[in-house]
Amino acid sequence: MSQEISPSKPSRLETIATTTTTAKRELSWRVAHNLFISFKYAWCGISYAFQTQRNFRIHVAVGALAISLSVFLHLSTVEISVIGITSGLVMALELLNTAIEAVVDLTVKQTYHELAKIAKDCAAAAVLISALVAVLIAGILLLPPLLALIQTALQSQ
Repeated sequence: MSQEISPSKPSRLETIATTTTTAKRELSWRVAHNLFISFKYAWCGISYAFQTQRNFRIHVAVGALAISLSVFLHLSTVEISVIGITSGLVMALELLNTAIEAVVDLTVKQTYHELAKIAKDCAAAAVLISALVAVLIAGILLLPPLLALIQTALQSQ
């Protein structure tokens, strides 16, 4: 006695979600139908973080400064790449931190929960550790040529 399961009729919401062809993201769970839309959603996340998260703006500015300074100091391509990778990692973790905070806030709403605090604190700690490592690496790579440039400038006066 095998029972056949008949396919269920799609709900009205599923029908609307699959037939809507507008590029506007009206439903947060809607699947991107092409690569361009996926990049658009990713850009929306970066834009949101830049507009609303002070720390993300700080990380972008410091990362841009570190890369600019490394180009100005004529660091090797590998050294510039290392600074770029560590800066990018800090920004990526800041985006993940923002996402985790949003999901936790959505879940617990306006109530306090110890597990929500742990999740938020650990996500923030991940950003902090990556930022400290990025500062250490940038210091190791940027300080010697920067100090040499300053010393040369002082001696030429």
